[in-house]
Amino acid sequence: MRRLHDVKTVRRSTAPRRLAALIIAAATALAIPSAITPRADAAPRIDDPAQYVNPFVGTKPGGPDFGHGGGAGNTFPGAVAPFGMMQFSPDTATYQHGGYSYDDNRIRGFSLTHLSGAGCGDFGNIPFMPVLGDSPVSDYSFSHDNESASPGAYDVTFDNGLRTELTATQRSGLARFTYPQGQQAALSVDAGKAFNDASGSVTVGTNTISGHSDSGGFCGAGNSYRVYFHATFDRDFTSQEVNGGQTLVKFDSAAPEVVARIGISFVSEDNAKANAETEQAARGFDEIRDGSRAAWNDVLGRIDVGGGSDEDRRRLYTGLYHSLLHPNVFSDVNGQYTGFDGQVHTAAEGHAQYANYSGWDVYRSQLPLVALIAPDIASDIAQSAVNQSAQGGYFDRWTVANGGTGVMVGDPLPIMVASAHAFGATDFDTAAALREMREGATNTDERPGHEEYDSLGYVPPGVQDVWGSAATSLEYNSADFAIAQFAARLGDTAVHDEFLNRAQNFKNLFNPDNSYLQPRNADGSWPSFDPVQTEEYTEGNGAQYTWMVPFNHRALFDLMGGNEAATARLDEFFTELNGGPDKPYAYLGNEPSLNTPWAYAYAGRPDRTQDVVRQALTSLFKSTPDGEVGNDDLGQMSSWSVWASIGMYPQAPGRSELVLASPIFSSVSIDRGNGTTITLNAPDASEDARYVHALQVNGTDSTRPWVGEDFVAAGGALDFTLSDQPDPAWGSSPQDAPPSYDVPG
Repeated sequence: MRRLHDVKTVRRSTAPRRLAALIIAAATALAIPSAITPRADAAPRIDDPAQYVNPFVGTKPGGPDFGHGGGAGNTFPGAVAPFGMMQFSPDTATYQHGGYSYDDNRIRGFSLTHLSGAGCGDFGNIPFMPVLGDSPVSDYSFSHDNESASPGAYDVTFDNGLRTELTATQRSGLARFTYPQGQQAALSVDAGKAFNDASGSVTVGTNTISGHSDSGGFCGAGNSYRVYFHATFDRDFTSQEVNGGQTLVKFDSAAPEVVARIGISFVSEDNAKANAETEQAARGFDEIRDGSRAAWNDVLGRIDVGGGSDEDRRRLYTGLYHSLLHPNVFSDVNGQYTGFDGQVHTAAEGHAQYANYSGWDVYRSQLPLVALIAPDIASDIAQSAVNQSAQGGYFDRWTVANGGTGVMVGDPLPIMVASAHAFGATDFDTAAALREMREGATNTDERPGHEEYDSLGYVPPGVQDVWGSAATSLEYNSADFAIAQFAARLGDTAVHDEFLNRAQNFKNLFNPDNSYLQPRNADGSWPSFDPVQTEEYTEGNGAQYTWMVPFNHRALFDLMGGNEAATARLDEFFTELNGGPDKPYAYLGNEPSLNTPWAYAYAGRPDRTQDVVRQALTSLFKSTPDGEVGNDDLGQMSSWSVWASIGMYPQAPGRSELVLASPIFSSVSIDRGNGTTITLNAPDASEDARYVHALQVNGTDSTRPWVGEDFVAAGGALDFTLSDQPDPAWGSSPQDAPPSYDVPG
């Protein structure tokens, strides 16, 4: 492991008062958890966007299980604040990643930590379970008719009449248990239980339970973490039984309602207690629940829409909700957090450390979405990634709590940092970030196979610790491109030129005999190849990964024979939208295909982008429990649906140009949270009226199916003229294509 840097947070003294500080003040005054400052617009069209959120979306399979984590979103329906450390949610007896399977009618507990949408399990620590009688129970049955969930709240009444209500602030939660009259009221808490192997201990006082839980093992990896908790009840226990990490406490049956205030921390029990006391103070359950909803409305309202159907609004705001659950605040109210080096660090005042980075997934569009509407939070997310690298020795691809897992492929966290910066999230130590990126590019823990990649220009098959040589090579290309763009923004021309050249290594995998990007042997020869092979790819096949050059479609299309040839291949590719990894078609239920619908715009056919994006949005995403055809992956798939709903997409990693499709709403107002607003007007928009016939950018006619970084930074207005009939001529001129980035020669 290389030397750890002493990363010191650099902040601009002239920056406006940060949203995070306002959130802390709001939490103190109104029980609003750390989230988002109020919107600037005085008359929003939707006062309560939370009404359109269905937290159950993704809890039931909506598509086939292609072997990549199941056919459900793997979301959870419980109470959580925006980016909240604590996710207080029910866990069903039938396990599904995320903890909750909609098809099961038995709940075995309400645990404090969850991952939304992952294809593997972790967290699920410390389930609380109300009990009728003298002994713990395995589960209680319920009906969905007696269950409800909304942003910041969850409520269920079991078939036996016992009711549980949950709500949450950033680092704490409240549970209100209502027991049937005349029955013994009890509660079990198990610190030794999580979704993976776990152990723990508890200490019981007269009306408190505290302790810790140890677990880990995400996707079979060796990560581990310790989470502490402290729960204070509004009634004393009449008796208690402790057995290792499990305890059962009883209450006076004459008092049927019991409220528990629970704080968590990844540092200490004292911090867990302080987190709850600071964020909740003496406020009651209803007030905190209402405050949590208000916090969600603040962040959801950053995208305000007019028109569209109820289903369109439910799909948009549920997608936005799921996009803003992760990464999670990881530092306590006093700023302390446990770092990747196992030591306790302190975040800069007014800022937070974040955790849980599903890098391979979210670099594509979830993190850019966060940076679009909350650049100050995205700045802290970027700084947190830099801190992880400095403390742990490298940027890990998929992190849980304060540890890396090494899961998935590529080098995604530098892309996340670079993209955040491109979207205006610049309030972090950029010099340290570039240093970590450059050093990480030659770190085997961060980039397995980098020696071969550096010398050959690609990773050949058979390299140790590389899952999918072709996929890994293409992921490294995107990371190199993002690093080049980040270096250019910092004025480092030499690093920009070096990494932009490295990014073009995808050309080394282009086989002119079959026009695919395919695996290549170390001696330069081509092994046998089939477009539907999954060997040497990651959760996809050769047909799907051939399009994964989002920063230089122009060069890729030229290698394929030009725009006409590329368009014909794209049309064939979209014969199916979610064909899975064993067909030569799109697999939009998983990440590697997500950029491809937008690729038409680079070939002079933005009308095809408009069509395919709308088809995918309306057929693959619904506002019902089975509304996702694949894992949500900590908000990545949901973020794609948000971008598709508003008709734009951040195609090139590390940049902020937006490729255009068309909005499904007649109007969209995006409050960027930094005084900048982006407005889209499309009076004729509907599910069928998806085709652009004219566009004005800030009042000037435009035939470009994209907007530049200057527009995103300064804000402005897009006025669309839409029809239900395509216009292949609009945006078809080569000079109107979105930019591709190549090197001379």
